[in-house]
Amino acid sequence: MSELLTDNGKKDGQTKEQPAPSKLTLRSYQVGFGDCYMLSFHYTDKQRHVLIDFGSTGRPKNADKDLMMNVARQVHAHCKGELDVLVATHRHQDHISGFATSHSAGKQDTGDIIRSCKPKVVIMPWTEDPKAETDAKHATEVKDEADAKRKAFTQTLHHMHAVAASVAREEKHLRFGLEGNVSRQLAFLGEDNLKNLSAVKNLLEMGAEGRPLFVRYQDEPLDLHNELPGVTVRVLGPPDLTQSDKITSMRSKDAEQFWMLQAAVGRATVQTNKATDDYLFHPAATGNSLPVALHLTPPHARWFIRKMNCVRGHQLLELVRTLDAVLNNTSVILLFEVGGKKLLFPGDAQLENWNYALANDEVLKMLADVDVYKVGHHGSRNATPQKIWDQFNKKRSKHPNPSLLKTFMSTLEGKHGGRNPKDPHTEVPRESLVEALKQESEYFSTQMLGQGKLFEEFTIDLQEPATSELLLCDG
Repeated sequence: MSELLTDNGKKDGQTKEQPAPSKLTLRSYQVGFGDCYMLSFHYTDKQRHVLIDFGSTGRPKNADKDLMMNVARQVHAHCKGELDVLVATHRHQDHISGFATSHSAGKQDTGDIIRSCKPKVVIMPWTEDPKAETDAKHATEVKDEADAKRKAFTQTLHHMHAVAASVAREEKHLRFGLEGNVSRQLAFLGEDNLKNLSAVKNLLEMGAEGRPLFVRYQDEPLDLHNELPGVTVRVLGPPDLTQSDKITSMRSKDAEQFWMLQAAVGRATVQTNKATDDYLFHPAATGNSLPVALHLTPPHARWFIRKMNCVRGHQLLELVRTLDAVLNNTSVILLFEVGGKKLLFPGDAQLENWNYALANDEVLKMLADVDVYKVGHHGSRNATPQKIWDQFNKKRSKHPNPSLLKTFMSTLEGKHGGRNPKDPHTEVPRESLVEALKQESEYFSTQMLGQGKLFEEFTIDLQEPATSELLLCDG
């Protein structure tokens, strides 16, 4: 049964106060284009571990083909087979694919290894609540008297995944005539937005075995007193639809109907194409890479096929970018406070997700003295709002002392977005953001990891917050 979600996050039966941790080890794992972080809090008697995301949509060049399995084993070793809290910020493949399990008897996948760590608490966004009703605007435990006729956002997400699957397949059919950058982005975004059913199912089952928390923005901290004594964990996003409907970022007034229609059209297109796969998409016997059908098409008509494919490709790209933004706006945003330090982990949250929290002056005050910022969405331009960046007071230009802001990014150049003049400023990581991070903070990116290195770890002293340093450890 899922944990009762209330505004104060408290429950009866809490244990007496325990000593706070003396230091924190932050580990950033090499998963290519994806996210995987571990926070290990050092107490007098033991360490307590928080794993935040584990997914990837692309390995670094020359990386071991078993990279994700190697990372899973490293995670298991670092926490000694015991996770206290697991956070899945949202269901994009580059954040949760590592939680997928094996379907073959006697074999292990990465998700099986994480599951063996038996997390005591699993935190997911409210949109993942398996009990959500078809007219829900929030996790089922939250009471609401708002208009029940509005279609469920959770049901809308279901149709959006069907659209993603259609786009991923159709991209293969449209490659002739598409610009390379458009084709690459379609393939990436389509695959990243797939439902990741095995991973989601495993996360829900791990939560059921421990304590699941389906969270939304709330003013009071989460109840993690027993799992992380002395650590305050606040949820700054996503809001649910009783708090703000901006996270839906839809293209239509009736969003659920819009995505249902797109999914139906996509399925019809895929079925038609699949029926002709053997004819259209096998390479010609001559060795030419063009589909067979094009060799049978009169030369004077081939330019038309190219143009039509190009138009269709750009239409799909606009659609799938909208889809991508909506799922990013379901990201859990967590602020950890411990020993006078603050650590901000926003997943892939974009502006529509952030806006609800940023309208609160108390939240802005809390963010002003953030010490550690995990850069959102792998360094994209739409996940570090200017208002947040301006709010940070520990940047070098504002705060040139040992308490300098520390920033962490997990990313891989050339995987998402591009520098095409027709599609400017979409590259990930965004060059101007990276430059600002380097100038204004103590910056680390997984792209700094040497070949074959699975992680980097850093130690933060929590006993002397005014002068503590971030120490790079040998990993």
